[in-house]
Amino acid sequence: MTYEQAIDYLESANVFGIQLGLGRIQALLERLDNPQNNYKTIHVTGTNGKGSVTAMIASVLTEAGFRTGRYTSPHLEDYTERIHIDNHDISRDDFAKAVSVVKDAVTAMVAAGGEGPTEFEMITAAAFWYFDYIGVDYAVIEVGLGGLLDSTNVIVPVVSVITNVAMDHMKYCGNTIEAIAEQKAGIIKEGVPVVTTADGPALQVIARKAYEKHSRLYALDHSFDVVGNAGPEDPEAGQMVTVREKYGFAITTVLPLLGKHQRTNCAAAVMTLLILARHEKKLTRTVLENGIRHVQWPGRFQVFKAGDIDVVLDGAHNPAGIDTFCKTYEDVFASRKRVFLFSVLADKDYSQMVRELFHDDDYVVCAPAPTPRSADPKAMAAILPCKADWAGTIAEGLDKALAAISPGTVTVMAYSGTWSMDAKQPSLTCCWRQTGSSFTGFTSRVSLKSATGGSLNATCPFSPTPRTQISMGCSFSRAS
Repeated sequence: MTYEQAIDYLESANVFGIQLGLGRIQALLERLDNPQNNYKTIHVTGTNGKGSVTAMIASVLTEAGFRTGRYTSPHLEDYTERIHIDNHDISRDDFAKAVSVVKDAVTAMVAAGGEGPTEFEMITAAAFWYFDYIGVDYAVIEVGLGGLLDSTNVIVPVVSVITNVAMDHMKYCGNTIEAIAEQKAGIIKEGVPVVTTADGPALQVIARKAYEKHSRLYALDHSFDVVGNAGPEDPEAGQMVTVREKYGFAITTVLPLLGKHQRTNCAAAVMTLLILARHEKKLTRTVLENGIRHVQWPGRFQVFKAGDIDVVLDGAHNPAGIDTFCKTYEDVFASRKRVFLFSVLADKDYSQMVRELFHDDDYVVCAPAPTPRSADPKAMAAILPCKADWAGTIAEGLDKALAAISPGTVTVMAYSGTWSMDAKQPSLTCCWRQTGSSFTGFTSRVSLKSATGGSLNATCPFSPTPRTQISMGCSFSRAS
């Protein structure tokens, strides 16, 4: 099986859509001899922040010398991004090998009268099998959706992590914070410690579930806390963060990810690692500091410099994420005027998003995301509470947004492209495959090209690692 054949096979199962439940994945993993039981796992869920926490924990474990797997979803450009080992994604050949093994198990399962699994279930099984195949010590597993009925919830981790709980995926998780929290708390296992940054009614639900499962609960502002920079955040220097365990250990390090919400995510990751450090001697203070310092999780308010223009990439996609983006933007850029290039999926609660995101004096260009799930840009432009236009493609929208830049103006762009860095070729590349627009450059230099061929040189303030991706949002600002 080639990589392309593997993708075709996986996507053929996508016609069934999202089908929550554990029966199919349990049957599939049983035919694979339950590979998920052969290494230690950390399970991470939450409405927002779970990807960042997963990346931080995996970074520190790798820094400590553990062979570490990381499973996240969705991907930005390539399915291989979902299965990550130490500092690199799974190769296409190995991805195809893992899917081929899963396909054989699925064929046997269906032939025996079993129900065929979904695309996500098959990818999850492939990841679990591959982590066992290459012999990881730890695997950090991000929940796909919810928790209780998510395909990843077949593992018994050494620590469970629940980040914040907010309104998202209400169709599957419920229409109240309490109902959504019940789904998230579904990952709590008997006697397994739980780390959470949730608060209010969500924390009450999680605490009750932890009590029922005889699981020790570590809650932000109760068992641990975090403090960070007092002033504006420096996009190039990152932010200084101190995580303190109540009546115990404290660690101070530099977090390269911007935003007060990332301090909270860092606190969850560090608390999780401190629990592991009680029996893992390789998790020293220096290892924790360096692992956090070296974390890479692109597309989360990531700032570039393009001459006198600031470039910000961000992937906020629900009301809570938009709120976080707005607060972080204010912390970093204050109240500078903005121009937006905006795209959103039709199945998101974008009516609340746009009210939160846009100001009266903003100018917005709406463009379609390169997916059938995209909201109609023309219809979107008609409902925005500010001056708005629309474009047929992201590239066309980019041209309109760039044309509107003036001194003291920030242009915020939301798109569905992907940045990638390949260590074998010292270049940074961003491809909008559906539009033909691209970012190219060398080392940490970037050049942005629009549909009409105009370009902007940019400097990337972080050190590239093999296959680093960035997607879903960027902003341009010109200093006054």
